[in-house]
Amino acid sequence: QAQLLESGGGLVQAGGSLRLSCAVSGGTFSVYAMGWFRQAPGQEREIVAAISRDGGTTYYAADSQGRFTISRDGAKNTVYLQMNSLKPEDTAVYYCAASRTGYDGTYYSDVEEYHYWGQGTQVTVSS
Repeated sequence: QAQLLESGGGLVQAGGSLRLSCAVSGGTFSVYAMGWFRQAPGQEREIVAAISRDGGTTYYAADSQGRFTISRDGAKNTVYLQMNSLKPEDTAVYYCAASRTGYDGTYYSDVEEYHYWGQGTQVTVSS
């Protein structure tokens, strides 16, 4: 049973940057495909970015492409989301998730494909 703990959220002005971290414990990090999701008030939870268990394949939602970068560090059992050029519409609770059905080179973009979730970290972008 994996436990995920996000950190790095906060308040930032439009155009600024934040780096989210997600530390994974209680499981074997190397077998998990990982993803970052976000949920704004009254909205569905949506994919932001995903990465395969070997780190070789990444996926970005259209609005994240070119601004956000997902990465993972096996030595630290941590996945990151570097967010640049932030916009007010990026304001949401950001969640880290792990899928235990990962294969090398495979990422997952649907909420239903993930088995473990963090508690979320708030990101607020002011205009």
